[in-house]
Amino acid sequence: MKKVFIIAEAGVNHNGDLNLAFQLVDKAVEIGADCVKFQTFKTENIVTKTSPKANYQMLVTDKTESQFDMLKKLELQKEDFKKIKDYCKTKGIQFLSTPYNPEDATLLNDLGVEAFKIASGQLVELPFLKFVAKFGKQMIISTGMANLAEVYKAVEAIKSTGNNDVIVLQCNTDYPSKIEDTNMKAMITMRDALGVPVGYSDHVPTNYACYAAVALGAEVIEKHFTLDKNMEGPDHKCSLEPEEFRELIAGVRAVEKCLGTGVKIPSQSEVNNTYGMRRSLVARIDIKAGTILTEEHFGFKRPANGLSPNYLETLIGKKAAKDMLQDEAFTFESILF
Repeated sequence: MKKVFIIAEAGVNHNGDLNLAFQLVDKAVEIGADCVKFQTFKTENIVTKTSPKANYQMLVTDKTESQFDMLKKLELQKEDFKKIKDYCKTKGIQFLSTPYNPEDATLLNDLGVEAFKIASGQLVELPFLKFVAKFGKQMIISTGMANLAEVYKAVEAIKSTGNNDVIVLQCNTDYPSKIEDTNMKAMITMRDALGVPVGYSDHVPTNYACYAAVALGAEVIEKHFTLDKNMEGPDHKCSLEPEEFRELIAGVRAVEKCLGTGVKIPSQSEVNNTYGMRRSLVARIDIKAGTILTEEHFGFKRPANGLSPNYLETLIGKKAAKDMLQDEAFTFESILF
C-alpha cells in the first residue's frame, strides 16, 4: 500500500523569522513528516489595507490590528524561500509553499518545487489555477468553502492546460473546525465524481478526522504545525505542537497498517491459531466398532485435529470402523464407508 503523504503546514507560524522557519523544518524532520509547507505572498498583492480579519483571527490576535498589518508581519522575503528550500533538501524533507499570485508561483517554480499547494480561497480563481497548472507540476488543491460544481470547474481548468496531476483535499476552513463540519464522505464523492486522488486538510483540534480520512482512502493529510501554541500569531492556536504532530503521524501509520490488502485471507498469526480454536467431530460417548452412528454420537470440540463438523450429515448412518473413546476425534479411518 502506498504511504499517505503527510504535510506539516508550517504556513506563517515562523512569524516572519527565517530562523524560526528553519526550526520548524528541523522539527518536521524529527517527527517524521514527509513535507513541510509554507506560504509565499506579498501582503500588498493579496489584501486591501482595510480588509477585516477572519473571525478566527479576531479571536487570537489584536482586534484593532488590520488583516493587512497582521499579514505584513508574517511575510518572508523572496530570498528566504530559496534558503528554506535548500535547507529542506539538506534535511531530506520535501519543501512546499502556497502561492497566492502569479509572481509567487513563478518564484516557487524557479526554485524547482515539485508541486504546488493551492489554498481553498483560490479554488474559484480559475485564471490563477490555469497559470500555476501550466508549470506542469502536481497541483494539490484544498476545497474549503466550495461545492462540488466549483471543485469540478477548478479541476477542469487545471486539466485544460494539459496538466492532469491533480489531488483534491476535503477541507473545512473554520479555524478550529468542528468535527461535525468535517463532512469526510464528501472526499469520497469528489474522488468518484472527478476521478482524481483525494486527501484531507485538517483544522479540527483532535486527530480523529485525519484517521477517518486515511481509512476512507486519503492519499494526503495536511495539518497546521507550530513550535508553540502560545506564540503570537493567527494560526498557532489551531496548530499541533511537535509531540502532538508526532502522535498524528503515528496514528496515520497505524491506520495504514490496519487497512491491509483488501483480500480476505487469514493472517499468519490467525493460521497459527486455527488448530487450537477451530473444532473437530469427536465421540460424545464411548463407541463400539460396528455401531451405526447417529447424531447423538457426535460432538464438536477443540482442537481441529480431526474431521470438520461440516462432515456431520455425511457420517450419520455410517458404521464405526473401530472402538472409540469419549472425546476421541473422528478421522476417515474411524468410519466404514
